Amino acid sequence: MPKIRLDISLFEQGLAESQELAQRLVIAGKVRVDGQLAVAPSQMIKADAKLDVDSGKRFVSRGGDKLAAALDAFSVNVQDLVCADAGASTGGFTDCLLQNGAAKVYAIDVGHGILAWELRNDPRVVVMEQTNARHVEKLDEPVDLVVIDASFISLKVLLPVIKKWLPSPARGGGAGGGSSVIALIKPQFEAKRDEVSRGKGVIRDAEIHKRVLREILDFAQEQGFTLRGLIRSPIQGPKGNVEFLVWLGMGEGEIVDQEKVISRAVSSERERKER
Repeated sequence: MPKIRLDISLFEQGLAESQELAQRLVIAGKVRVDGQLAVAPSQMIKADAKLDVDSGKRFVSRGGDKLAAALDAFSVNVQDLVCADAGASTGGFTDCLLQNGAAKVYAIDVGHGILAWELRNDPRVVVMEQTNARHVEKLDEPVDLVVIDASFISLKVLLPVIKKWLPSPARGGGAGGGSSVIALIKPQFEAKRDEVSRGKGVIRDAEIHKRVLREILDFAQEQGFTLRGLIRSPIQGPKGNVEFLVWLGMGEGEIVDQEKVISRAVSSERERKER
């Protein structure tokens, strides 16, 4: 039976987000190999050894905490829903959906071998690796809720495609009385190129945040979505980028004051900085 370094195995199985994190988990005494406490990150183990990690985390990645904050803020109940996760990566959003009772999740990502091992083997997860969401015209069935955590691509590219995965508004179903989308808005991938370059990949200007949010929400409305809610993500993105979570419904819904919602989300960002 071939052997492999413990830290590499942890990373390859999706039990750690990086080899460095895997090493820290072993050193902290949070990894067991076939029931025995691991002795070192470089420990050579059998390829089929059973690994257990006590990471102290609720989800396989911090993305799950972002989505959990949105579900709580928007009072979205995903119990028994069929969902799709566009940009699944390690599976933080997928994990959060399952832990909250989702019946099925289509986990879609352009990468390969990234989805956490426990999610890959969960019968409720339909793994769609090496798949670019923008090219998926339809899924095997209409879904009630689509969650999006995509990088290096604008939501303006994804929303027109993703709305095809949802049932028609007349059919109903889904969270909040209809099909819907919860998406992570990342200003660093929505702002103008010179704005991103000027900030070396980090957008700190609140006015740019407001403009980006306004443009995304206006575009969503043109695509037939209605704004149901918007919050600042409680967890920052790479390099400290501020991100936002938006809840969009299909068809008619309660009228929301877009400018007020945008101002509140950006203001909460300022208040956080001032504390």
